[in-house]
Amino acid sequence: MTIGRTFRFPEEQREQRDRARKLAWLSIGLLTSGAIAIAVTVGQSQAMKTAWVSDILTAVPPMALLVALRFELREPTKRFPYGYFRSISIAFLVTACVLTVVGLYLFADSAMKLVKQERPPIGTVTIFGKQIWAGWTMIAALTYSMSIGMLLGKLKKPVAEKLHDKELEAETQMNKAEWMSEGAAILGILLVGYGHWWGDAAAAAFIAIEIVRDGWINIRQVVGDLMDESPSVLGKSELEHLPTKVREAAEGLGWVERAAVRLREQGHVITGEVLVVPRADMAGDAAALVARVEDAANSLCEVDWRLHGLTVMPVTHLERQEPPRLAAAPPAA
Repeated sequence: MTIGRTFRFPEEQREQRDRARKLAWLSIGLLTSGAIAIAVTVGQSQAMKTAWVSDILTAVPPMALLVALRFELREPTKRFPYGYFRSISIAFLVTACVLTVVGLYLFADSAMKLVKQERPPIGTVTIFGKQIWAGWTMIAALTYSMSIGMLLGKLKKPVAEKLHDKELEAETQMNKAEWMSEGAAILGILLVGYGHWWGDAAAAAFIAIEIVRDGWINIRQVVGDLMDESPSVLGKSELEHLPTKVREAAEGLGWVERAAVRLREQGHVITGEVLVVPRADMAGDAAALVARVEDAANSLCEVDWRLHGLTVMPVTHLERQEPPRLAAAPPAA
């Protein structure tokens, strides 16, 4: 047994991790091309400006993922004896904060344009010697960007599920929000074309709300991980049954009478403690007990590929007590 043992991904997950890295580069390239297409046709439309900012922000998470992947599997050090597994969570906490702040700013800007009743001028452009309504070029750029969001979300979804990667799952939700927001931008531009001046700013406000929503969801998710939240189901707030599986596996060992388990998520990795009460009829010396504990630590990590470095501690007795899901409110004075 070693304290600084490095986590090794199973073969299937290692392949998916490499695919996640490639998808991150693909996302940056495609989202950048979408942002350029929108920037060329943006004009004076507030919805287009907000969609452009949305495309740029959506490229931030894959950038953060690439940086975090370089640190995640670094060897533990004296300063960081538990390793760098949480580098991904930290990177996405920064991203979520940026999304929320910028989204609030964009919403305030759009709301002010609605209050002031500013009418966006959508004129004409000359293409191949012919003048056409600029709204059509805007819609074409937004349609291209929409197709990118749909494609990336479809590609990332199965990878996120196989890696149980909450951050990658959040990216799929952001990609979904992106193409929905750009659909709203198209609707806003069409409303302006039919004489409804408020359509553009209203669409921009909707996009900004989606950006804030993505940021807030990611903040809640990442803060839960950083506060040692028990493993939860991918994309949901529901807790996993993994602690129960580990406890049942521990109690299935021939020399264990009772067990209690406490697990926490650290990025892709799950660590924790297993307290076990040895059976009273199990004879043997201290060396035999140590050998059993080491074997238990290794075998319990095989319950799920994410388990790493479980601490198995023999105790004389256990008082099983399930902690409440939420802290109880203090009594009234």
